[in-house]
Amino acid sequence: MARMEGKKIAIVGAGISGLIACKYLKTKGFDPIVFEMKDNVGGVWLRTLDSTLLQTPKLAFQFSDFPWPASVTNSRPTHGEVLEYIQSYAKHFQLLQYIEFNSKVVGMDFVKNSESQENGVISCNGTAWSGEAFGSSGSWHITVHNAQQRCTKVHIVDFVIVCTGRYGDIPKMPTFEAGKGPEVFKGKVVHAMELYSMDHNQVDDLISGKKTVVVGFQKSAFDIAAKCASINGKEFPCTMICREPKWHCPQTFGWSLALAFLYGTRFSELLDHKPGESLIHGILATLLSPLRWGVSKMVEICLQWQLPMKKYDMLPKENLFHQIASCHFLSLPENFYGCLEEGSIVIKKSSGWGFCEHGLTLGSNEDAKLEADLVILATGYESNQKLKDLFDSPLHQQLLSGFESGIVPLYRECIQPQIPEMAIIGYTEGVSNLFTSEMEIRWLVCFLSGGFRLPSSEEMEEDMKKWDDYKRKHSGYKYKKSSIAAIHIWYNDMLCKDMGCIPKRKKNWLSELFLPYGPADYSNL
Repeated sequence: MARMEGKKIAIVGAGISGLIACKYLKTKGFDPIVFEMKDNVGGVWLRTLDSTLLQTPKLAFQFSDFPWPASVTNSRPTHGEVLEYIQSYAKHFQLLQYIEFNSKVVGMDFVKNSESQENGVISCNGTAWSGEAFGSSGSWHITVHNAQQRCTKVHIVDFVIVCTGRYGDIPKMPTFEAGKGPEVFKGKVVHAMELYSMDHNQVDDLISGKKTVVVGFQKSAFDIAAKCASINGKEFPCTMICREPKWHCPQTFGWSLALAFLYGTRFSELLDHKPGESLIHGILATLLSPLRWGVSKMVEICLQWQLPMKKYDMLPKENLFHQIASCHFLSLPENFYGCLEEGSIVIKKSSGWGFCEHGLTLGSNEDAKLEADLVILATGYESNQKLKDLFDSPLHQQLLSGFESGIVPLYRECIQPQIPEMAIIGYTEGVSNLFTSEMEIRWLVCFLSGGFRLPSSEEMEEDMKKWDDYKRKHSGYKYKKSSIAAIHIWYNDMLCKDMGCIPKRKKNWLSELFLPYGPADYSNL
C-alpha cells in the first residue's frame, strides 16, 4: 500500500465511465482529478434529441449501487430521465468537487524518469508495465486548456484513465467522387453531431417543412428519422438511405425479457466457443452449437412474424447471432413501422450515393435522384482518431491504431501493454455500456489498489490475440468495434477471477445457468 500513497490519478471525461471511475477511486482513498471539456456531467446524454429513449432496458443500464428512482416507471427511460439519473449519481456520491469543467485535454505525454525507457515504452524487457500499479519510472504530463478561463496548464499525474468514449467529438464524414460532394448541393447538410449540439427548438425549426434525407441505419439514424416524422408527418416524408438492413426488434418489455433469457445467461454462453475456454467448454460448445443456430432461427422467424420486414424490404441477410455478438442489433423507436405504413418515413436501399444540385443520386445510376432540402449524416464518429489525438507521442498513437481491423488492442479491454500507467475505459460494447464500464473500472481500481498483478507483456498480448480472433470470427466483415455482448458473463468471470472474487453470483445452479446476469448481481462484489 505504500506505493499508493500520494499518487495522483487523472480521468479524462466526465461521462458515465468517468463518473464511475471517480467514485470507485474516491472510495479506495485516491484523490482523482477529472477533466471534462463540457460544462456538465453526462457525456453523450448531454447532447441528444429530446425524443431519444434508452435503447437498453433500465435494469441493465443501472449503477450497481444506485438504482433508478421509483418515479421512472418506463422500462426504457427518456433522454431527460437518463440525464437526470446520471447527474443524480454524481451529486449523491459528491463527485462534482473532483471535476474541472470546460477543460479539454489537448495533449498527453509520458515523461520518463530514467534511461531505461524510450518514448514512454520500457525498452529493457519490451513492456511498459512491471506487473504492479505505479511500477513504471515516469509520470504523465497532461496539457489542459480551460475554455472559460482561457488558459492552458500542464498537470503531472502518476496514472491516467481515459473515459472519452467511442461516440461524439469527431464526426465520420463520407468521401465522394469529384462533383458528387455536398458542395454541389443547394440545400443544407449537417452531421448528427451538429444536430445534437442544437437546442430542441432549433432542431424543430431546422427540420420543419423540409424534405429530409437521413443517411445511415444505426440507432441515431432511426431516432432522427422518427423525430423528422413526428414534426413533418407524411406531408414532408423523411427518407432513410441504407446499404443493408439490420435485425431489429420493437422497444417492448416482452422482447427485452425474451432476448435476455435467450442470449444473456450462462447456458446461452455454453452454446458458443469462447476465448481462453477449457477443453470441456470447447467440447460443450461444439456439441451444443446446433441449438444456438436453432435459437437464432426461432427468434428470426418470430421477428418476421411480428414485423413486416419483407413488405418494406428490411429483411437482413446476415445471421441474427452475428449481429447480436457484434452489437449491431437494434431496438426500434416507438411506432416505427406505423410511420412506414402512413408514409412519414420512407426507406431507400442503395449501395452508394452522392449529391446533386437538388438532392441525392442513388447507386451508379445518375438518373435515380432523390429530392431533398436537408440531408442529415448519421454516419458515426471517428472514435479511434479521437483517442489517438489525446497523445503527443507518435509511438503511442501508433500503438493505439490497433489490429488490422482497426480495433484498439487492450488487455481485459482496458490496458495497452506497451503504454505505461494508462487505462482506457468504455471502448468495448456489451449488453449495456454502463454495466460493462462499471465492471472494467472495478477491475482497474482493484489493480491500482494492489489487489493483483498484471501478467507479463507476452501473456497479455497472447490473451488479446485470442479475444481479437473471437470478435473477428463472430462479427465477420462488420468487425469495426470491440463487442463482448454474446459472452459478457464469461468476460466478467475473467475480471472476477483476477480480483479474487467468486464469479458465480446466483443463489443456486438453476438460477446460475438459466437466469440473465445484470448489474444487481455484482452489487456486493
